[in-house]
Amino acid sequence: MGKHYERIDGRIRTFIEEQPLFFTATAPRADDGHVNVSPKGRSGSLVVLDESTLAYLDFGGSGAETIAHLRENGRITLMWCAFDGPPKILRVHGRGEPVFRDDPRWAEYIGRFAAADGPSARAIILVGAVRISDSCGFAVPFMEYREERTQHAEHFGRKTDEEFAAYCEKKEYVGVSLDGLPALPLPLPARTDGPAEVASHPSA
Repeated sequence: MGKHYERIDGRIRTFIEEQPLFFTATAPRADDGHVNVSPKGRSGSLVVLDESTLAYLDFGGSGAETIAHLRENGRITLMWCAFDGPPKILRVHGRGEPVFRDDPRWAEYIGRFAAADGPSARAIILVGAVRISDSCGFAVPFMEYREERTQHAEHFGRKTDEEFAAYCEKKEYVGVSLDGLPALPLPLPARTDGPAEVASHPSA
């Protein structure tokens, strides 16, 4: 039997912080718009800020559907699945906001991500929880977590911040979404905390 929770604390917070993978879902207002679902990994890239707020790093290397949808309507759902241990699926329905690199809050939030920070961080996604609930994960298979993939951090770690900004400008569906909604601001704003140093990502 699923339960609803008032806060992200205790066992709920521990469960979130232990999962190596989560999923995000967003959609535009338009009836014919593209619904987006994305897997998110990379250790240390999601943090629980308080009992009702989460944040995760939005990295380069893909489109910017989530950012575009949040700029338009703010709706977002985060989901975690237990791939080992007791079966559980946890969802946080919330209101999201992208914090861009020239936002005065960037320097405050980016320090919460420690080694996950790097030159490929293009935004921080803040999520205020509106509904927190779990359900059984009886149909989710057991899968063994082995280690982090390092290719993403290594690839973008070889780029300077200027090279990364140029990369973002050339990539399709970064400045606008699939449906033509404004997404990542281009040219990519400079970081308010200065250029990021390349982070190390040892295998787990």
